[in-house]
Amino acid sequence: MSKDTALFATVPPAQCQACRLRQTGAFTAVKPKELAFIETFRASTASKSAGSTLIHEQKPNGKLFTLYSGWAFRYKTLSDGRRQILNFLLPGELIGLQQEFADGAMHGIEAVTDVSLCVFKRDGLWDLFRHHPSLGYDVTWMSAREEGFVDDNLLTAGRRNATERVAMLLMHLYRRLERLGLERTDADGLDASVEFPINQQHIADNLGLSLVHTNKTLRRLHKLGLHDLTDGRLRLLNTKALERIADYYDTPLKRVPLL
Repeated sequence: MSKDTALFATVPPAQCQACRLRQTGAFTAVKPKELAFIETFRASTASKSAGSTLIHEQKPNGKLFTLYSGWAFRYKTLSDGRRQILNFLLPGELIGLQQEFADGAMHGIEAVTDVSLCVFKRDGLWDLFRHHPSLGYDVTWMSAREEGFVDDNLLTAGRRNATERVAMLLMHLYRRLERLGLERTDADGLDASVEFPINQQHIADNLGLSLVHTNKTLRRLHKLGLHDLTDGRLRLLNTKALERIADYYDTPLKRVPLL
């Protein structure tokens, strides 16, 4: 089993100190007391199948989640069913914080693949901020990071053309997966790829493109020898060219907090 498949197939352990996400090096370390609090703050774990709705739009939920394995996305829909995917969620993401500030969920969340989650009671947030201010800062940091992703998506949808949008999405998701240690190489260490379970409709709904335009753009980038999408895996064949097209600045990704 490959490294990425092994991580994506794992359910949360009974004890947080055995968390495999914390062993990837992608997340900031916490003190033993903070880790003990996170374990008491966690109410349960859950598993959902691909296509399941984790949070329904405009309906109260009352829980927070950390996505432990798998892919999901955050979205909003119009009355006629048109959908905008706001961002894609990968392991380690905190889900549901925005519900604290509205009567119901301001967005929906759907699983792209089978997912497993750590479930937290919302009323434990006060204890987190009161007794563990560094964890409170982490929650604030994660919220600001989420806002940054939305800002980037707005820039992409508002100013980038179709080719630039798709190139940006491929670069952004690949780098996030790489940071999580989910890049896989062949025996010679030459052919690197990541799992890429989203389809062209997901991409179109995220980038504000038609399905036809999305298909044409992906084929154009493939013909230029910039990327390859085969059997649910993404390979970047000319990273520098994709970066130039997307106007993507490849800075080292920092470690991020994890609840």
